Amino acid sequence: MTSIRLFGCLMALLAGTCLSANAATVARDDALSEKLGIKLSVQCYTYRALSLFETIDKAALLGLRYIEPYPGQKVRPGGPEKMGRGLGDELNQEILKKLADRGVRMVAYGVDDVPQDEAGARAAFTWARMMGVEVLVTAAKPNAVHDRLCNEFHIRLVLHNHPKQWQPDAVLAACMGLSPMIGACADTGHWMTDGLEPVAQIKKLDGRVLHAHFKDRAGFGPGPDIPLGTGKSDDRGMLAELLHEGFKGYLSLEYENGTIPELDANLATCITFVDSTLASLTNPH
Repeated sequence: MTSIRLFGCLMALLAGTCLSANAATVARDDALSEKLGIKLSVQCYTYRALSLFETIDKAALLGLRYIEPYPGQKVRPGGPEKMGRGLGDELNQEILKKLADRGVRMVAYGVDDVPQDEAGARAAFTWARMMGVEVLVTAAKPNAVHDRLCNEFHIRLVLHNHPKQWQPDAVLAACMGLSPMIGACADTGHWMTDGLEPVAQIKKLDGRVLHAHFKDRAGFGPGPDIPLGTGKSDDRGMLAELLHEGFKGYLSLEYENGTIPELDANLATCITFVDSTLASLTNPH
């Protein structure tokens, strides 16, 4: 068994058996990821059965520095509050403290609406900056207001492709004439659902992929998410193309299926795959 595979198995074992708030953090060397600027986060929808605070613990234990919350997730175990831009200052500060205590940052947020009008959009961007968000993930059509605010706040606005929505040609048309801060959130699993080959879509978008929900599938059409590198999405090819294009941003690991122990183990496997693949792509010898 190779050292990479052995490490992956150890990660999965740790994830499946002891990823609790009291467990020791899994050691992960993310120096190369940080140097390349291709950084792993987790889309919190993966752990939608848990609260945001519990998901922050999961990320830290997996060796992830970054998360992407979504609207509607419970903030604390057993509490009534749900994640969203309407939370009061006190709870926002509590979230920021929890993140800081675990060494995790909230770098993206969505999928959520971003208002089209100046006042509404500015409120969304102001909240995002306060929370440390660098990427707003949305299905809202970008306009001149968004374009101006993206540059003012230095926050990206990315269009998420649910099935039959915001496919590459539509993204390119919507972004025409707008800032390079506006582009695609490439949900690679949904591309597979729509029968679109992921590497070809990244090439078609030609630098407009600014964020991703990074997944693998066993084949084209609807189906469950599976560990990266085990299906037909060509995750290695996607990473190679992103490197070639000079991508700098976040790849949010996301699962839309699985029990908590399965998710723990699968995410550990995905992290190992990305780290080892980036290493082999940048140092093939």
